[in-house]
Amino acid sequence: MDDSSSTSGLLADEAATLALGGALAGSLTPGMVVYLDGDLGAGKTTLTRGLLRALGHTGRVKSPTYALVESYAFDGLDVHHFDLYRFNDPQEWDDSGLAELFGEHSLCLVEWPDKAQGLLPPADLTVALEVDGGQRRYRLTAHDDTGRQCLTRLSS
Repeated sequence: MDDSSSTSGLLADEAATLALGGALAGSLTPGMVVYLDGDLGAGKTTLTRGLLRALGHTGRVKSPTYALVESYAFDGLDVHHFDLYRFNDPQEWDDSGLAELFGEHSLCLVEWPDKAQGLLPPADLTVALEVDGGQRRYRLTAHDDTGRQCLTRLSS
């Protein structure tokens, strides 16, 4: 993996996690699939809240743990925030009918993608979050040219 395929750093607090989400909002493009990786409480929904706020969402941002997906409509872009934590079998993904939400005008953020392993569209970018004492570590990893272009926009 070359330097353009990943970046990492520390997030000192919730405000820093929100800021990273906001920065990502300006770098992601319609049609992208982003996997959000991290344990419970790592900051995946906080990051998503920062991203949605940067796009102009002013309402509440809930974790989609029980609903499986929370969707947000913006001009020319639908953001779908999935949480597959409750899936017990990857086949539940096919049974859910949620695959139809992926498309060229949507941005799909997927928590716990391993719960539907082999059935989800591949990620353009993975955001990994890890608790490290009172702060978080993050790593952004691009998996294709779209993801690398996102990281390039983010760094400029």
